Amino acid sequence: MGEFFSEYGLFLAKTLTLVILVALLMRLSATSKRRMHAAEKLEIKHLNSHYERMAHMLTMHIMPKKEFIKKLKAEKTLKKKKKYDKRIFVLDFHGDIRATAVASLREEITAVLSVATPEDEVLLRLENGGGLVHEHGLAASQLERIRKKQIPLIIAVDKMAASGGYMMACVGNRIIAAPFAVIGSIGALMQLPNFHRLLDKHGIDFEQIKAGELKRTVTLFGINTDRDRELAKKQVEDIHQLFKEFITYYRPQVDLSQTATGQHWHAIQAQEFNLIDDLKTSDDYLLEASNSADLYEVSYTVKKAFTERFLSRVQVARDKVLGLF
Repeated sequence: MGEFFSEYGLFLAKTLTLVILVALLMRLSATSKRRMHAAEKLEIKHLNSHYERMAHMLTMHIMPKKEFIKKLKAEKTLKKKKKYDKRIFVLDFHGDIRATAVASLREEITAVLSVATPEDEVLLRLENGGGLVHEHGLAASQLERIRKKQIPLIIAVDKMAASGGYMMACVGNRIIAAPFAVIGSIGALMQLPNFHRLLDKHGIDFEQIKAGELKRTVTLFGINTDRDRELAKKQVEDIHQLFKEFITYYRPQVDLSQTATGQHWHAIQAQEFNLIDDLKTSDDYLLEASNSADLYEVSYTVKKAFTERFLSRVQVARDKVLGLF
């Protein structure tokens, strides 16, 4: 009888421990979800007010106090009368090889489209050197949502819009760029190392079983045949053709026989090929626009846990080995 109660007690202890662990995991999961929800944030910044504050700070130091106060009063009176009918929503896209910023971009665009009208405008400050095809294709599709709503879309490139970055840029109704921004690189690329000889040297076999001839062409670890390379080249050429057709749809003025070579140019030269429309920084455009429109900088952020940030960096390192665009 004592052994029975002993075993029964042990069983209860195990069961109770399991219940506590399940409850704890459920609590942690719920807490994690609440934290994730709390970490999501849509920030709006009125750029007109920002520019005005900066001007006041500088003026305060270079103008006599009495004159400065008089100037502030005059501006305050004028401000009451000033009312803009146009709004410009300013978004930012800082690209990487996986176009991870598209996660925020899609939320920002959804927010903007819920209030914007064709009388407004969206300006995207784009910095992107290209990367994976499907990721940048999704980013370009997000920008297409703006065009489909008949809302003018301006793309501002201060540093680079190349390859997949230019695919995004060409969706804009107008592209402006700083004179030495890198533009173009209309091409497609696949590159990867092959470790077959290294494995063979150490007596390591590599087995690959596939159903479907084109399920895998060139490989990292197996023997790449001329047929494999031919099929892979065909895939890259198909992507290049789709890229060119996409540009033709949005910027028919671009002569692809001259520009779809994979070469890139500085904006000064790119303007000659109609790859961009104007030489101007985003700062100049927005400062000038602040005299006739309300400017709202919109940014959506999600604070990621350390493990998510670490895994994201690992994926970026991995994707640098393989890539199209």
